[in-house]
Amino acid sequence: MLKKTSILIIFLSCICNAQKAQTIAYIDMEYILQNIPNYDKAQLKLDSKASQWRKSIEKSENEIKNLKLELNNEKILLTEDLIVERQEDIEIKEKELSKKRAGYFGSNGTYFEMRKQLVQPIQDEVYNAIQKIVAKKKYDFVFDKTSDLTMLFANPKYDISKAVISYITKSEKEREREEAKLKKAKSKEDLNKRIEEQKRKKAERESKVIHR
Repeated sequence: MLKKTSILIIFLSCICNAQKAQTIAYIDMEYILQNIPNYDKAQLKLDSKASQWRKSIEKSENEIKNLKLELNNEKILLTEDLIVERQEDIEIKEKELSKKRAGYFGSNGTYFEMRKQLVQPIQDEVYNAIQKIVAKKKYDFVFDKTSDLTMLFANPKYDISKAVISYITKSEKEREREEAKLKKAKSKEDLNKRIEEQKRKKAERESKVIHR
């Protein structure tokens, strides 16, 4: 944590010392996702499936536990061959259980694949909204306060989480109007830059003529 904090302090110091004033904002990804209706629906669906899978795992665990208990209670009455046979059955079921756990909750399991399918499109929508807001407000940096990069202090006035939620929950027509306005402003800015460049070049040419 100390290393991450040091990196953040150094990074922010570089920003503060830069010749051009940098504009910074931050978001709270957890807060944003919790306030998007589609995310809640996706999470409920995922939690429902996860609950079913956990019950299935728990059932297998109880079955193995009972088999071990039965074997321990009946061991004195069983032949060596029967004991070995039952132990092998238990080992097979334990391997099946491990496979089931990995299949549901492993790094490439059904849970994470399903989460990717349900949640990834919503996260993409959030990132797209952030990009639009950054383009409009001309932020240089946007941090996520819930990420691994530790933020020692965050002034609420730089939090754009609500603006992201507002953008996502707007109607399609409202978004189109906003994007058209943004494009128009960008075109106007580009035009002004070209005019200024032309003026500069003209002034340079006139200056050369005068000096001759």
